[in-house]
Amino acid sequence: MQTAATESGIPVALAQCRDYQGETLEQAVGALLEAVGCRPARGARILVKPNLLAATPPDFLPCTHPLVVRAVCRYLLDFGAEVRVGDSPSFGKGADIARKIGLTEALADLPVPLVELDKPIRVRLSFKGGRAGISRRAMDNDLILNLPKLKVHRMLRLTGAVKNFFGCVTGIRKALLHVVYGSWGTRFERMLLDLQDHLPPSFSLLDAVTAMHVGGPVHGQPFQLGLLGASRSPVALDAAVFSLLGLTAGEVATWQEARRRGLPGAEVSDLRYPLEPPQAFDAQCFEIPRELDPVGFHPIRLARSSFRHLKAKFF
Repeated sequence: MQTAATESGIPVALAQCRDYQGETLEQAVGALLEAVGCRPARGARILVKPNLLAATPPDFLPCTHPLVVRAVCRYLLDFGAEVRVGDSPSFGKGADIARKIGLTEALADLPVPLVELDKPIRVRLSFKGGRAGISRRAMDNDLILNLPKLKVHRMLRLTGAVKNFFGCVTGIRKALLHVVYGSWGTRFERMLLDLQDHLPPSFSLLDAVTAMHVGGPVHGQPFQLGLLGASRSPVALDAAVFSLLGLTAGEVATWQEARRRGLPGAEVSDLRYPLEPPQAFDAQCFEIPRELDPVGFHPIRLARSSFRHLKAKFF
């Protein structure tokens, strides 16, 4: 896993951003990426990886905001990078969700194609017999700019940068991994952390201007946190933001697994904040579920979900 450890700690840049309006947002994105050392070489092939989970109206809250994606693309294009935007929802196509939430329109004037993260390559995981199918389109880049949305999750309690790499697993294979590994101890969270070992180097920029709380990962409520955060280390970015929300590693499976492995950034004491400190953000009313659903999907549940999706799409 790629990290950015230094003698003075792993940098996690936090910035206040009250809304998604143009110039203010672009300035914040630029300051964050500069602060964590994201300065790509001319001609670098970069995948911008938002969260395109579901187009849920009226505010499309489960997805990374289109203007955050646009601001990141403009920043990278200014360095002369070759930029593409892509994700792989569990059901359906990322391009359909991108069109519905306004992302296609937001990128229309930029030389940035939307790509589907398909064409899986099987990779080995860290536990015996573990396999996952990662998109060749995700692996075939010099850099990934990971753009998660901060939201609560009924199975994992809270998700951010680490979980967003799960979108590099192609299509319905994500749901199948819930079936295969979700009921086997810590294999699911181990798998989530393993994915980054097979992907190109990355930076993560978290959209928490309007986060999702109370419910999730799809049907939640908006919370105006007014935060954008960035780091080279997804583990460090999650640890910083999750602790800001009042959680400990023992309450979030991916964070707890990162600590068990001794990954840099899993300890809050390892972090430094080159821009805003965590205390600059008010998260007192952010509601996090205490009771969680099982991570494992029953095969019948998966079949029913697939049928509902197909019915909604074609009938």
